[in-house]
Amino acid sequence: MSDQTKAAPSSNPTVVDDPYKRLEITLNPNGSLTRKPSRFPNTSATPDPDPTVPVLSKDVTINQTTHTWARVFLPRQKPLDTNKFPLIVYYHAGGFIHCSAASTIFHVFCSNMALELQAIVVSVDYRLAPEHRLPAAYDDAIEALLWIKTTEEEWLAQYANFTTCFVMGSSSGGNIAYHAGIRVAEEADGLRPWKIRGLILHQPFFGGVKVESELRLVNDPVLPPGVGDLMWELALPIGADRDHEYCNPTTTKWTNLMEKLAAVGWKVLVTGCDGDPLIDRQVELVKSMEEKGVKVVSHFRMGDHHGVDFMQPDKANALFLVLKDFIASATSVTL
Repeated sequence: MSDQTKAAPSSNPTVVDDPYKRLEITLNPNGSLTRKPSRFPNTSATPDPDPTVPVLSKDVTINQTTHTWARVFLPRQKPLDTNKFPLIVYYHAGGFIHCSAASTIFHVFCSNMALELQAIVVSVDYRLAPEHRLPAAYDDAIEALLWIKTTEEEWLAQYANFTTCFVMGSSSGGNIAYHAGIRVAEEADGLRPWKIRGLILHQPFFGGVKVESELRLVNDPVLPPGVGDLMWELALPIGADRDHEYCNPTTTKWTNLMEKLAAVGWKVLVTGCDGDPLIDRQVELVKSMEEKGVKVVSHFRMGDHHGVDFMQPDKANALFLVLKDFIASATSVTL
């Protein structure tokens, strides 16, 4: 991207004064959060084969002890031949502290993605911070992948092509997908006979020392850096700084972890837009992966903002076209 195509700098570079108010949360004395229920309303699953519903969905338990579960999305119109649907394991956004797989914005996004990509989508509901700080969400992400390998859940058993699987996440979910991928790559054989073909990091959320795009978009209405700082403060292990591996994978100390992705040969897609304060971090991530030999491709579009594909569902159509091409290219590679 050239300087001419970047979003204009803020005319009033002041830091967000109250990120708690912006996020509509209250930190309680015991370290938990009180979240405003109406901020992210929920939508129920639609498991019944209503002919007017193009995508069915249902909730399934993963771990009763940790109260983790997943919402499975299945296109109602099944393949006409013997082919099965590719499988996308998805981790929702929310800065590690908000939302669930039932949140309406992610229910709609996953339903549309299942329809447009003709894929089964497993949207994982993981534990939130600060009640469960990182790596709890990563642990839940890995457990979900292992659950998929062993489950006898009907929709997955009948309709999922377990040799064509992708791990995807948006924003903080993109961070989770990245770290889950790093962990799984170490023991990829443990997931056989199903195969992960690639990682999809949709506007992934990473941090560290302030970069130019964060300074330029300090008053961003969606994800100003002050809000991101609070999310990291609430999500990282107590005492961890912003160069922790969970937050900043591009420091010299942590880039060697990327070699694990290169070793298993997965393709990685990183998407973003130049109206997002995180864009420079995403570009840096792609560069670090390239240097470590990862098969990474990127798609950075002009304008727009963080989370635009949820807030404006029509914008997601362009993203789905990119995902179609990526899935097709990754599927053509023999692993």
